[in-house]
Amino acid sequence: MKPAIEIRNLGKRYKLTTSPPYVALRDVISDSVKNIFSKKKKPENSFWALQDIDFDIEPGERVGIIGRNGAGKSTLLKIISRITPPTTGNAIVRGRVGSLLEVGTGFHPELTGRENIYLNGSILGLKKAEINKQLDAIIEFSGVEKFIDTPLKHYSSGMQLRLAFSVAAHLEPEILLIDEVLAVGDMEFQKKCLGKMEEVSKKDGRTILFVSHNLKAINDFCQKALLLDKGKMVLYDKVKTITNAYITSLDTGKIERKLRLKTSKSIYFSSIKAVDGSRKSKFVFSNGEKIAIIISVENNDWQNDFTIGFGLNCFPKGRILISHKVCKSINMKLAKEFIVWLPIDELTPNSYSIDISILDDKKEILDSMMDALSFEIALANTKFEGLGYDYGIISKELTWQDI
Repeated sequence: MKPAIEIRNLGKRYKLTTSPPYVALRDVISDSVKNIFSKKKKPENSFWALQDIDFDIEPGERVGIIGRNGAGKSTLLKIISRITPPTTGNAIVRGRVGSLLEVGTGFHPELTGRENIYLNGSILGLKKAEINKQLDAIIEFSGVEKFIDTPLKHYSSGMQLRLAFSVAAHLEPEILLIDEVLAVGDMEFQKKCLGKMEEVSKKDGRTILFVSHNLKAINDFCQKALLLDKGKMVLYDKVKTITNAYITSLDTGKIERKLRLKTSKSIYFSSIKAVDGSRKSKFVFSNGEKIAIIISVENNDWQNDFTIGFGLNCFPKGRILISHKVCKSINMKLAKEFIVWLPIDELTPNSYSIDISILDDKKEILDSMMDALSFEIALANTKFEGLGYDYGIISKELTWQDI
């Protein structure tokens, strides 16, 4: 049997363009004359979002795609779904593709939810009778029954996501592409989506490509995974091999990570690092050491108070701790550091990663970074060394009583 997806020497290059400043007519004429006599051509400013990608996905496989922001994950899915063409190489796809790449993709805001179901089905090449068979199941799974005859422009992003996923899962494409959009939904709906994806994969033998920063979801759901870094393929192997490689590569040797240099965001994260009790930057921490995370925030033009959201993840268990810090407004064009101490005495030896976000007073995200930093707590010289069973994440002596 031939692969469901064959990727050969795939590359995608984008041209970088900037808006020219205002120029007078005399400048345009003088520049044109100069160009006639000039033999030098202006260098083309471009970058490769993907380069030299080669792999096969067999029918019915569940494959995760992981990597940092800007690694090329979404670009790869857009090429496979035929939204954008490759610059080099080929993406051979055998089967009908259903994709959920961005909230609202393939939907028309003026049409109702019900009309958009039929629109999406028609795009997939289904007849009306085939769509009718799945209509009730699509509406029920989405949970938007009350609004199904309301124009989509009145839906929240979460409602659009629910409907879009339900359509993609129920209209029976042979290949299903799911991007990071599941992060928009609540935890209950995310579990529901993952359960549905596993059902259609095992029962109907559908091929699924799943892009997510949630390593636990990737590890639990996928059989294989592809690791991308700066547009290049690092590894393609069994999912545990890939997720372990990703965790190891996050910040080994990089004890302080610069997050953003320049940005148009009103307020943003500029750097993050893990330190011990002496404020010395480290990646691996030993038993008994203190550990803190120092986060730098820079302000372009934000004049109000804000909240820093902090999430601690343990691979492969997932999110284990969240915390929020309400901050007073800081002076514009200045940076401010915040430090948060972690309960290392209660954390078992493991690999950990950190997600951070800046929220306004309405809990809208102003800036966010997934996997902003990682660190490890070493196993050596701890009471867990040599144990042959899962010792979990939290180590805490509990109160026991005879009754």
